[in-house]
Amino acid sequence: MNVTTLRPTLWFAALSVAALSACSVFTTEKKSTPPDKPTLETPRLIGRIASVPADKRFVLIQSYGPWNVEVGTILTTRGPDQRSANLVTTGESLGQFAAADVQIGLVLVGDSVYSRHTPKAPPTAPPELTPTAPPPTF
Repeated sequence: MNVTTLRPTLWFAALSVAALSACSVFTTEKKSTPPDKPTLETPRLIGRIASVPADKRFVLIQSYGPWNVEVGTILTTRGPDQRSANLVTTGESLGQFAAADVQIGLVLVGDSVYSRHTPKAPPTAPPELTPTAPPPTF
């Protein structure tokens, strides 16, 4: 093979690569981004069932960290045999223990307790009330 016959081929190949790569640099299309979806937080292990009184209407939860759960938050439990239950926090806590009412399901001591944080909507201000009649005088 002759060196002079390879040069035009190499130049052609180099120009082709440069031209093709330059095309991708100068694109004017904006890539569409999907609309913002609300992020769902995966359930987080927050504690275990420490005590179940005889009536089984409420439980004591031993938390694995600081208890930062709002009143009325729905918690889920999972037992080793795939049992599950829903709990509603009551707001009562003492140290590492907190109380929750059993909403549905069967809960036993040692079951794992999970929380999925869903932020509440910001409170809306009530409409201003305007009196329609003067207040009564005594």
